[in-house]
This record gives sequence, C-alpha cells and structure tokens, in this order.
Amino acid sequence: MKNYINYAIGDNMKITIIYDNETWKEGLKADWGFSCLIEIYNRKILFDTGANGSILLNNMKKLNIDPLEIEEVFISHSHWDHTGGLEDFLRINPTKVYVPLSCQEPHGATEVIKIKEPLEIHENIFSTGELRNIEQSLAVKTEKGLIVIAGCSHPGVKNILKAASEFGNPVGLIGGLHGFRDFDLVRDLKLICPTHCTQFKSEIKSRYPDKYIEGGAGKVIEI
Repeated sequence: MKNYINYAIGDNMKITIIYDNETWKEGLKADWGFSCLIEIYNRKILFDTGANGSILLNNMKKLNIDPLEIEEVFISHSHWDHTGGLEDFLRINPTKVYVPLSCQEPHGATEVIKIKEPLEIHENIFSTGELRNIEQSLAVKTEKGLIVIAGCSHPGVKNILKAASEFGNPVGLIGGLHGFRDFDLVRDLKLICPTHCTQFKSEIKSRYPDKYIEGGAGKVIEI
C-alpha cells in the first residue's frame, strides 16, 4: 500500500522506511532506530542507518534496495539508534557521508562533510544545519513546498520547521518526533508520518486523520 499527496513536484519523490520500531511490510524486522531511503531528482540518499547493521542490510535486501546504488548518507545525529548501521553499510559502499558538527567522524567513508550551518547539499535538497548542537534535518524543496525528514527531533519540531522554512514552506514532516505535543504546529501541513521515537502518535492521528500516514519498516511514501 502506498500513500500519495495529490500534487506534482516535478520529479516524483519516494521515501522508503527501512528501519523503524514497527514494521509495515511482512518479513521485515523491527528494531529501535530509524533509517529511510530518499529518492528524488535522480538521487538516492540514505537518511540515518538505524541501530544495527545486520538488520539494516537485511531489510534493504528484502526491500530490493541495492546499497551500492546509494550515492550518499545523511546522518541526523550521533545517537546509536541512528548511526549503528553506518559502519556495516560503509564496508559495502564507502560513499560520502554528511554529519552534524557534533557527530564523530565515521570511518570508511570516501568523504565526510561536517555540517554546522544551513547548507544546500544539492539543488533543492538542504540541511537545516545543526540545531541546538545536536541534530540536523533534511529538507527537500518541491513545487508546493518542503518535505522535511527528521531523525528524533531533539531540537524540537518548532525549531526544525522554522529552520526548514528558510528554504520554503514546509508541507510534510516524516520521522521521529520524540515528545512532540504542540499539535497545532503541524495543522497546516499536508502530510505527517511520525515514526521511531514519537510518543504521541495516537494523538496526532486523532487530530489529523486526513494527513496522517502510518510509518513502519517497509512503508513506501510516494509524493
């Protein structure tokens, strides 16, 4: 089953959740952590790597995702449940890795880019910069606004959306939202997919059933 936002953004955007606390697709393994593959503008970007490399790579295999086709890795923050699979992934594909400045430099990458300030990684693809000295989020510019992908939202959803709004109007938010409960902040979004560490999923779903998308390993969101 796939979810769609009913507007065109030029190139279609596809987000496949590889690693999550729950599973969406039968046969995948759930584990505490998060990772997703972002496909847009002819690029494949791995966002975070979950906690365990074996689970990450096995879920990739079952989802028919070839690690060698991934061009780069974007790490949101240094916590083990987002970086634990990175070493095993880089053994297979020693590609470029973007990390926030506070994150330890990973071994095995062909290039490591440490990010402090907001940065345009590629045309229409941005890092919010490292917020509150802990975490960066990814923002992808579309014709209708930004899709924001967050790891755990430790800096706060309000701060993440504010930082992302430098690049356009946020219309979608996907990822871990931690203890987020200021639900009015997301009322104008067109899509929200809380994953991983989000504590108040049921409250978000009950308030915004029309824009809410279930997460889980194996979930595919096409925009």
